[in-house]
Amino acid sequence: MKELFIKRFEYYKSLGDKAFNQLSDEQVFWQYNEESNSVAVIVKHIAGNMLSRWTDFLSEDGEKSWRNRDDEFINTFQTKEEVIGYWEKGWTCFFDALNQITDENLNSVIYIRGEAHSVVDAVFRQLAHYPYHIGQIVYIAKMMKNENWKTLSIARNQSQDFNNEMKNKFSSEEPGAHSSPVCFQNSPEVRDEYKQ
Repeated sequence: MKELFIKRFEYYKSLGDKAFNQLSDEQVFWQYNEESNSVAVIVKHIAGNMLSRWTDFLSEDGEKSWRNRDDEFINTFQTKEEVIGYWEKGWTCFFDALNQITDENLNSVIYIRGEAHSVVDAVFRQLAHYPYHIGQIVYIAKMMKNENWKTLSIARNQSQDFNNEMKNKFSSEEPGAHSSPVCFQNSPEVRDEYKQ
């Protein structure tokens, strides 16, 4: 199960990575207005959440006493390099935690702000939370880059070509030998709903 979680989150992380690669230092700190968040601030929040939730997650509450969530929405970074460094620190903590998941502890009870969650439920909670914010990062980046944006998914007006390419690619394989390339990055692991 943990391999499936890791592959899913690696995909979403890659979307953030590819968006950052298209942004200048200045663009990472741009915000639409005073009430909106810059990419840097969104990263500060995501990584802050990861560090709090997943440090010693099997034995400590996921809302650590040292976390200051409100401060996550105030930019303190000076450079894009610092932003990316904190992004990587958060993901390292999270992936290290995912690697601790076993069949034996998958349904163990852990706590977030005193609320009981199974380990699997806590992961699903973040599967909704992190991609939500990564989508914000991608959307902001796309707005700033405008016509210079390099798509991270199927290019506009290219859906049918992509579908045909995928059908041709997989038509020569044995049934059940593939999985969704968008969700699993061409992983050999296959969920039941993708088996033919």
